[in-house]
Amino acid sequence: MIVSLVRSNREGQLGFLTDTRRMNVAMTRARRKLIVIGDSATLSNLSFFDDLLRYVESVNGYQSAWE
Repeated sequence: MIVSLVRSNREGQLGFLTDTRRMNVAMTRARRKLIVIGDSATLSNLSFFDDLLRYVESVNGYQSAWE
């Protein structure tokens, strides 16, 4: 499953992504592989996504588009 998080801005505004129930539903639907695409600088402004980013980095599951 591929989840695209469409928010990217300098202000760090996340709009509807602040409703973590939406993300929870999307993440729990993946059966084999979950790919999340988004701007980590913007997403990390919310503790839910910041925790997710820290976890993904800890299991070496994070890859930057700039690499």
